[in-house]
Amino acid sequence: MKTWVTPGGVHPPENKHQSLTMPIATLPLPEKLLIPLSQHIGTPAVPCVEVGKKVLKGQKIAEANGPLSVPMHAPTSGIISAIEHRPIAHSSGMLAPCIEITSDGRDKWKKHDGFEDVENATPAALVKAIGEAGIAGMGGAGFPSAIKLSPGYQRPIHTLIVNATECEPYITADDSAIRERAAEIIEGIGILSHILGNPSNIMIGIEDNKPEAIAALEPHVVDTGISVVSFPTKYPSGGEKQLIYILTGKEIPSGDLPADIGMVCVNIGTTYAVKRAIVDGEPLISRVTTMTGDACGINRNYETLIGTSVSHMLANSEFNQDGCSRLVMGGPMMGFSLTSADVPIVKTTNCILAPSYEEIPEDDPAQPCIRCGMCAEACPVSLLPQQLFWYSQADDHERLEAHNLFDCIECGACSYVCPSNIPLVQHYRHSKGEIQKARAEKVRSDHARERFEFHQQRIEQAEKDKEAKRAARREAAEQAKAKAAASPDKSASTAGGGAADIIAAAQARAAAKKVSPEQQQAKFERSIAGAEMRLQMAEEKLADAGEGQTDEQNNILTAAVEGARQKLEQAKGRLAEHIKQHNGEQVD
Repeated sequence: MKTWVTPGGVHPPENKHQSLTMPIATLPLPEKLLIPLSQHIGTPAVPCVEVGKKVLKGQKIAEANGPLSVPMHAPTSGIISAIEHRPIAHSSGMLAPCIEITSDGRDKWKKHDGFEDVENATPAALVKAIGEAGIAGMGGAGFPSAIKLSPGYQRPIHTLIVNATECEPYITADDSAIRERAAEIIEGIGILSHILGNPSNIMIGIEDNKPEAIAALEPHVVDTGISVVSFPTKYPSGGEKQLIYILTGKEIPSGDLPADIGMVCVNIGTTYAVKRAIVDGEPLISRVTTMTGDACGINRNYETLIGTSVSHMLANSEFNQDGCSRLVMGGPMMGFSLTSADVPIVKTTNCILAPSYEEIPEDDPAQPCIRCGMCAEACPVSLLPQQLFWYSQADDHERLEAHNLFDCIECGACSYVCPSNIPLVQHYRHSKGEIQKARAEKVRSDHARERFEFHQQRIEQAEKDKEAKRAARREAAEQAKAKAAASPDKSASTAGGGAADIIAAAQARAAAKKVSPEQQQAKFERSIAGAEMRLQMAEEKLADAGEGQTDEQNNILTAAVEGARQKLEQAKGRLAEHIKQHNGEQVD
């Protein structure tokens, strides 16, 4: 089958044979597993378990949070021992929310079943099952697979491309998986084809440096309509847009997706995970990960549980820490150095590289750019890395976007060939982050401005409404004044009558509130009764006081009796005064 040649690219030493001398192995069960809630592009998952809860292998422990999210599942049986922020696999050693499971050692599965009749299952049901299984792209940034496999009716898919390129040095996870699991991978491709409406063109793209993997695939694609297409080895042929061009000669326009031109591209590891989810009913809780580098005595691929610490892998690979220059998650071109070996393996971890100082020495200091143009020749996306570097240093976001910075796939080819050792990709990543941050700030600013403008409009409308009411009242008053001036005699009579009515109404309200003499006398009598009771209680307390009382305590009780007696006399005086006023009697 005809293939096309992409621009740029480099040919670094492959170093793949070291990890292919032995079959895929299984690591001993770790004591603890740490599952980050964000192992994909999109919103982090939300825990649906609590600390102390027992879980079984494959049980859901975190729910998807929105359409661009995937759930998380327990990689083994055990107890939820923590839900908190922990260091994750990131070049900065940043903290992120994680769920820790302490293994019970039984590795007991929950009950699980796959689809009995995949061919007659609806694509919607299969896509839902893939989403529930927590499958995200396992060869790149971790885009949720259920979203990628639902391109919509407006974008029918005619080409399905399975990416088996694995072009980066040292990494052999896909190569080893194809050698040992070719039949299951082809079964997964058949499921993807059914979901996408049976595209007319299905291709497996693979570099020609993997003859054993190609030989393993060919017997299983006979009479399936699937083509195994090999092409010359060159880095980075495994980029999605690069592979599509190599196999079809079609370019994806800047800012567009493969689905926009009727294509879907998935990774080999993803197809295997799809088969496990649909046929076996197993969520994505493990993946093949390459453990390699001269600082390890054992170089091979492992079926690794998600959440396994890098240190656990190293401990089972005869790791020599003194001979290791750095720990890298991923390959030497696109991977990143780890700040700690205690971070967990995630769904996108295809390799842990532990190189010696001879393999990857300490970074030489960057020198000034000599404008040699080698970076532009190596760029597989035909960008201008030199200009992007200048604009990145100047924080000129407008020119960076005009020069299509976001088309950069961060493959590292430009940094690899730079004779001045300039870390170009790091500059591009920084600028991308700053631009995205500025975009988010602009969105927040626009929302705040819109809220402020709406608030101002409401205030202005309220003022207009008030002014309209004031104008209406003024107009009504002027009309009444004009009417009164037109008939002064009638107005005066009406005004006099109105004033008399107001006074009479006020007097009536005052009379209604006035208390009768009998009610007032009863009130005074109740006051006297209460005062007599309080005096009696005070006298009893004074009489009951024993010899043990201090002079100060006796004085307090005596003062209380005297105060109660005075209040009684005042109450009697008010009653006598009331009787004198209303009955004309003399006070004795």
